[in-house]
Amino acid sequence: MANKEQLRKQREQMIEEQGVIYLDNVRKVYSTGSPALNGITLGIGRGEFVFIVGDSGSGKSTLIKLLLRELTATSGSVYVMGHDLARLKHRQVPRFRRNIGVVFQDFRLLNDRNVYENVAFAQRIVETPPAEIRRNVPEILATVGLAGKYKAKTKQLSGGEQQRVALARALINSPAILLADEPTGNLDPKNSWEIMRLLEEINESGTTVVVVTHNKDIVNSMHKRVVTMKKGVIVSDKEGGEYIDED
Repeated sequence: MANKEQLRKQREQMIEEQGVIYLDNVRKVYSTGSPALNGITLGIGRGEFVFIVGDSGSGKSTLIKLLLRELTATSGSVYVMGHDLARLKHRQVPRFRRNIGVVFQDFRLLNDRNVYENVAFAQRIVETPPAEIRRNVPEILATVGLAGKYKAKTKQLSGGEQQRVALARALINSPAILLADEPTGNLDPKNSWEIMRLLEEINESGTTVVVVTHNKDIVNSMHKRVVTMKKGVIVSDKEGGEYIDED
């Protein structure tokens, strides 16, 4: 029994050393028989900023869904914050997801509520006391540059402002990891760069940031780690990398 416990602790230490995100020889095959990921091994360290790039069908979206535990791997192991996601029970998933903030291309805001309520909603889900919500929401809105917009309905906002609301909502519970899936896909260049600057500031505060994007200019200008995927495998993984066009 003692040996089993020692082995478990050693394994947990190994996983932690591999990174806050660690995929070990992960395959994902959908029910259609189509392979989405084919033997992915990837470690992302605490506090890293990583771009995931690749053409449509390369496996990027499947990777994000695995990290969120929306999907489980067909084989191999996915670890996030030390959790073996295959071992998580269904009832444990919501608590696990508190470690992760997510920003999507289409914002996914509650259009019948104002800016304040959209952000406060994320805190009410985790049963944050009302007094803390009243303190936290204005602080995070100020961080993303929306201090004066808290009463505005989301439909009244520009695309860039809507993405800032989505970012504030993703950050309000102080997640260790921020996943951004095409966060600038619906934005003009000016707003795209403003969002990326915010993501960089968030990363500098210690949050691990993973950005899936097709925006070559941003990837090539920011000189971060770039992981390139093609047909379910990683074809390149470089610090200070660039967007690789795959034929």
